Amino acid sequence: MTRIRRRMRWSAPAAIVAAVGVQVAAQDWPQFLGPARDGRYTGPPLAAGWAADGPPRLWSRPVGAGFAGPAVAADRVILFHRVGRREVVEALAAATGDTVWRYDYPTSYRDDFGFDEGPRSVPVVVDGRVYTFGAQGQLHAVDLETGAGVWQVDTHARYGVRKGFFGAAGSPLVEDGQVIANVGGRRGGIVAFDAATGDERWTATTHEASYSSPVGATFGGRRHALVFTRTGLVGLDPASGEVRFEKRWRSRIGASVNAATPLVLGDSVFISASYGTGAALLRVEGGALAEAWTGDDSMTNHYATAVERDGVLYGYHGRQEYSPSLRAVDARTGAVRWSQDRFGAGTVTLAGDLLVILRESGELMLAEATPDALRPLARARILPGVVRAYPALAAGRLYARNTDTLVAVDLRDRRR
Repeated sequence: MTRIRRRMRWSAPAAIVAAVGVQVAAQDWPQFLGPARDGRYTGPPLAAGWAADGPPRLWSRPVGAGFAGPAVAADRVILFHRVGRREVVEALAAATGDTVWRYDYPTSYRDDFGFDEGPRSVPVVVDGRVYTFGAQGQLHAVDLETGAGVWQVDTHARYGVRKGFFGAAGSPLVEDGQVIANVGGRRGGIVAFDAATGDERWTATTHEASYSSPVGATFGGRRHALVFTRTGLVGLDPASGEVRFEKRWRSRIGASVNAATPLVLGDSVFISASYGTGAALLRVEGGALAEAWTGDDSMTNHYATAVERDGVLYGYHGRQEYSPSLRAVDARTGAVRWSQDRFGAGTVTLAGDLLVILRESGELMLAEATPDALRPLARARILPGVVRAYPALAAGRLYARNTDTLVAVDLRDRRR
C-alpha cells in the first residue's frame, strides 16, 4: 500500500513558473532539460509516428566518453566529452555534425566504480557563452562564437570537495549574471560565480553535492534558486545566497544519491529520489515548506527527472539496475494512474501531448501523454545501448548519444 501523507490544496498547473532566465529561441535546447529546465519541448510540432525503419537519421559521428548530453543553440550542437586525458567542449554544426571549434583541458578523473570517466553535466548556453562543469569539478566559461576560453575555476580544489561516488554531475544554473553550482565543498556547498569573470559572489551551506541540477523559480513574487543537494532541498535568494528554506531529503543508506532535478508546479516543488527515500510535493509558504504528500511507493526517480502535464507526472519508479517502472502519477495526491512494470531505465521529455521516451537500450518511443494508460505510437532503436545521457530536442530534431556515438534524427511533422 502506498504510504502517503496529504496536507494541503493543489495549485492549478496553469500557474507553473520554472523559467531560468535563459533568453533563447523556443526551438533551442540550451541546457539540461531544455529552455525552462522542466523537460518541456516547445518547438515545431513532432510527427506522431514514422516509417517502419524509424525516424530519418540526419547524421552520426563518433564521440568520446561521458554521460553529458548535448545542448543546442541556434545552428550549433554543444558536445561535452572526454578524449584521452582531456575534457573537450566542442561546437558542431547542427545540420551536419561537423566540428566548428574545439576547446579542451587536462583531466585525471578516475571513476571508483569503473564506470564512464567522461563529464556528466550538460553544457549551459547563455548570452553567447558556454558553461561546463567537468567530472572533477572544473567549471569553465567558453565563448560560443569562437571557442576561446574566458575563465575557469577548479571548484574541488578551492572549496575542499570530497570525491563523491561518480564525480561532479549537476549542470549549473545560469541566470542574472551568475553561475550557481552545487559544488559540495567544506568551504562552500552551493556557490555563485560572476558569469562574466568567474569571481565568487557568495557561498551557502556545507552540504555535499548531489547529481541533481539546480533550477530557478518565482514564488510569491520573489526569485529563488532551488538546489537538491545530497542532504535535501535548499531554497535560496539567488542574489545573496541567503537560505530561505530547507527540507532534509536523504536516504539512510550511505551509498545513495539524489539525482533528479526539482520540478516546479505552481507554488509547489516536486522532489524525488530512490534508495527508500521516495517523493514529496512541497508547498512554498514564504520562508517555509509544507508537505502536500510524501511517499516511497509513487514515483522514486533514480536519476531521470519526471515531466508534468495537466497535473500528471510521467517518470520512472525504482532503481536503474532493477529495471524500473514507467508511471503516470497524480501530482496532487501521489496516486498512481498507470504503471508499466519492468520498463527499464531511460529519460522522458514532454512535447505537447507526446512523451518522447529514450530507453537505455537505445529504443526511442513516442507515446500519448495521458493518465489513462501507456499508449505507444511509434518506436525504433536509434542507437545501440547503453544510453544514459539525456538527449536534446531542438527544432524538431533529436540529438542523442551512447558510449561512443552521437546521432541526430528528424522527428518533425512534415505535414505542417
